[in-house]
Amino acid sequence: MQKAIIGKKVGMTQIFDENGKVIPVTVVEAGPCVVTQKKTIETDGYEAVQLGFESVKESKLSKPEAGHLKKAGVEAVKHLKEFKLENSTLNVGDVVKADTFASGDMIDVTGISKGHGYQGVIKRHNAHRIDMTHGGGPVHRHAGSMGALDAARIFKGKIGAGQMGNEQVTIENLEIVKVDAELNMIVIRGAIPGPKGGLVYLRNTVKNVKAKGAEAGISKNPQKASGRNPQKASARG
Repeated sequence: MQKAIIGKKVGMTQIFDENGKVIPVTVVEAGPCVVTQKKTIETDGYEAVQLGFESVKESKLSKPEAGHLKKAGVEAVKHLKEFKLENSTLNVGDVVKADTFASGDMIDVTGISKGHGYQGVIKRHNAHRIDMTHGGGPVHRHAGSMGALDAARIFKGKIGAGQMGNEQVTIENLEIVKVDAELNMIVIRGAIPGPKGGLVYLRNTVKNVKAKGAEAGISKNPQKASGRNPQKASARG
């Protein structure tokens, strides 16, 4: 079943697994989220669920937002996000909590990356600087030539200085290490986009996660063909 939830990034830390190995993790305060709208193929042409997160005073909302939530019969919320979830059993008014996910689930996390302001090509695009030799002039960190002369213009996509960060980023196929329903906490292996306190969206990964090693029925015994080379036909068979 497809699942999704809205949360806030708390920060990064590390935990230890049963073998004593350090696991870098990100803690997310996920939910509770309320279902504010459900779209169906019959009425909207596609299936989706709109979730609301973080309670707020109704006076803080615009009139269209307040009217939309009043029609749904739910309390005022600050953030709304629509997720395309097929065959979802959620209905308007249902509450989605952190325990909708479980340890071992693979998810995609979407957030707004940290903003780094206006940056040059060296920091923004990993360009190299001009040699620090005689005649270089005061242009050691400049972009340099922009291409052929006959075009008389700069083509789109050419690297240059400009705004760095502060854009939507999705990290795919992250593993959930721990879920605490009482604290509305989801612990994710690795890093996710955004600063501390930033809004993030969690949902099932779009990637097809395949089992590896013994779980996939491949022997680790080097005396067997499947252990030496899992790509062999004898191993796959």
